[in-house]
Amino acid sequence: MTLVAPTEILEIDMTTATFPTGLDRSLESVMPAVATASGDAEAVKDCRDAAPEAVPVLPASRGPSLGERLGGLLRRAIPPVIGLALVIGIWALVAMKSADFPSPAKTFDAAVVLFSDPFYSNGPNDQGIGWNILSSLKRVGVGFGVAALVGIPLGFIIGRFAFMNSMLAPIISLLRPVSPLAWLPIGLMVFKAADPASTWTIFICSIWPMILNTAQGVQRVPQDYLNVARVLNLSEFRIITKILLPSVLPYMLTGIRLSIGTAWLVIVAAEMLTGGVGIGFWVWDEWNNLKVEHIIIAIFVIGIVGLLLENLLLLIARRFSYGAN
Repeated sequence: MTLVAPTEILEIDMTTATFPTGLDRSLESVMPAVATASGDAEAVKDCRDAAPEAVPVLPASRGPSLGERLGGLLRRAIPPVIGLALVIGIWALVAMKSADFPSPAKTFDAAVVLFSDPFYSNGPNDQGIGWNILSSLKRVGVGFGVAALVGIPLGFIIGRFAFMNSMLAPIISLLRPVSPLAWLPIGLMVFKAADPASTWTIFICSIWPMILNTAQGVQRVPQDYLNVARVLNLSEFRIITKILLPSVLPYMLTGIRLSIGTAWLVIVAAEMLTGGVGIGFWVWDEWNNLKVEHIIIAIFVIGIVGLLLENLLLLIARRFSYGAN
């Protein structure tokens, strides 16, 4: 009987033997001992590489639950509701102390009657609140549009050329703080009519935010962009359209948003003095008729329309901003 050396038995097991299924799972713990006895370190490495590694199973990501969404909605809605309730409470207390001041309930009843037919027309001086709002929006659109056509190019010129900036900056600083009521008599004297005078007042008061914001945006364009444009020998028109305009657009839209708010503020004061059809004249006419509840309704209407205009332009600004999705 011939005896075989233990090392030879181990070598034969390593190369030719097959392990039962139950041993496969403990292969990594068995093989180091076998390799120590046989001195075969490469076999251990091969077996460890062949053994499958455990892959952690991550839980599937899920969106916010219905309760979380409702909680977030309530957290956003509760503070404005509390603020509105506080205003109505103070309003009711003031109405209780003053017999001439209408209560919230009385004002609500008047609003229901007023908005039941907002577009009636019984002559040029007796029209529904809807026609008055549309007339004011028309004047704001014309004055604001002319201000945009003049103010945005002027802002590009001021921001692009240092000489123009030095020449026009003192004039802008002098005229910008002037009250709109000071500009209205100038418009009446020049145009000899109420509508052009109101449009002129809107134009001169809403042009400054567009000029200043556009000029600031042009001045903040990186100098490296302009140096590359000079190296490429681009024309001034291509510099404006390809480099300045995309960089200045967020600043320009901010100026437009500020200007539309200013224009809506100005038109109410201008229409109170010029008369005709418009929300400002309607407020003054209701004061002459001692309908204070209608004046309060007009205050809410003016605020809501101004809020809608500003949010509309803010939405457009976000759409064209670099960070927009």
